[in-house]
Amino acid sequence: MGTAPPSVRVGRIPYVNCYPVYGAIDRGIVPLAASVVDGVPTALNRMMGAGALDVSVVSAVEYARDAERYLLLPDLAISCDGPVRSVMLFAKRPADDLGGHRVLVSRSSMTSVALLEMLFRHVWRCRPSFVAGDAELSDVARFGDEEHDARLVIGDAALLLTGRHDNESYPFAYDLGLEWKRWTGLPFVFAVWVAQRTTAASDAVRVHRGLLASRDWGVGHLEPLAAQAAAATGVPQPACLEYLSGLDYGLSYAHLAGLTEFYRRLVVAGQVPDGTLAFLPAA
Repeated sequence: MGTAPPSVRVGRIPYVNCYPVYGAIDRGIVPLAASVVDGVPTALNRMMGAGALDVSVVSAVEYARDAERYLLLPDLAISCDGPVRSVMLFAKRPADDLGGHRVLVSRSSMTSVALLEMLFRHVWRCRPSFVAGDAELSDVARFGDEEHDARLVIGDAALLLTGRHDNESYPFAYDLGLEWKRWTGLPFVFAVWVAQRTTAASDAVRVHRGLLASRDWGVGHLEPLAAQAAAATGVPQPACLEYLSGLDYGLSYAHLAGLTEFYRRLVVAGQVPDGTLAFLPAA
C-alpha cells in the first residue's frame, strides 16, 4: 500500500460516528503513517482552513464554504438515509410553535446548525431566536434545567439523550436526518473527508487508501465497535449497534444528490458561494 510521511496530519472527530472509519487504524490493523489529530467538527474545520491539517473529516458546510481550497475524497462520508440519531432537536413545544423562542444551537457542527435553520425556514416555517451553546456527555444530568425552549444536541451526547431525554422537560424530539428525508426524499451527508489542494497528491491518495481500508474493516466489524462505543458513552450496546448500522460511510450517487441539494439551498440562501464538487483522484 505504501506509507505517507509522518509529517502528514489527519483530522478525526472523536465521536462514535467515526469509529467505523478509524477503528482498524486505531487497532493497528490498517497502517496509517500520519499524525492523527482529534477535534470536534468546528475545530477541524478551523484547522483545515488554517492549513494546520492535510486531510480531515469536516462538516459538509466547510467544503462548500471554501471549495477552492479542498478536494473531496471519493467514496467516504458520514451520511444517513432517514434517522441519524445523533443530531437531535429537543423541544418544550412543537417545532412549528418555536417562533420567537430561544433555541440553543451547538457550536460544534456548522452543518447541523445550517440544516436546522433550513428546516425552521422551509418546513416548520417559523423564526426562533438562536443562541450558541454546547451539550457534552457531562451535561446530561443537568439536561432540561434551562431557560431556552429547545436545544440542538449532536454527537455522543445526542445518542445518550435520545434514550434518556426527560419527556416532562422536552416532550418533543426531532431527528434532523429524518426530517430532511421527509422533506426532500434524499439522504443527508453530514460530513465529508477532504484534502488540501496543496497537499501532495501521492500523500493524499495514500491516506485515502488507508481510510478506505479501515472503513471497510469497520463496517464489517460493527459489533466490537458498538461495544467500544457503549463503554465510552454509557449508551447501551444494542443502541450503539443500531446507530452505527444506520449510518453510511460511502458517497454514492444518491448521497451526492442529497449533498448537492443541500448545497443548492445554501447557495440560494446566500450562505455559501456557488461552486462545483472537485475530487481527489480515486485511490
